[in-house]
Amino acid sequence: MAHWLFKSEPATWSWDQQVAAGEGGTDWNGVRNHLAKQQMMAMQVGERGFFYHSNEGKAVVGIVEVIRPYYPDHTDASGRFGMVDLRAVEALPRPVSLDAIKAEPGLKEMVLVTNARLSVQPVTEAEWRLVRAMGGLG
Repeated sequence: MAHWLFKSEPATWSWDQQVAAGEGGTDWNGVRNHLAKQQMMAMQVGERGFFYHSNEGKAVVGIVEVIRPYYPDHTDASGRFGMVDLRAVEALPRPVSLDAIKAEPGLKEMVLVTNARLSVQPVTEAEWRLVRAMGGLG
């Protein structure tokens, strides 16, 4: 299974709001980048990703799971973009800051480091394990 990273500004949609959405989760709408769109089109139900607070906090704070695959985004008037649905799985005991990620040699090729602007990103298996460990998840 693939792993992902989803970026959100806490003032727009926070980890606490994602958790409050409960088991039913919520749609991950508003993505307007074609590469991010392709990433979401590749997602399968059950795949997990990091929830990353961008701008404020700049840290991986939790784990989410894809609960509905790619479908049209109702907020896109052009009809060109879509979304997936996510539910919160667990919080990281220790948020993993962008500075900590950049300082870790094993993460120097992580998309978050090499293409920081991309709002939905793939995460390799090795990166997944390392960030989880840094965040206090075995």
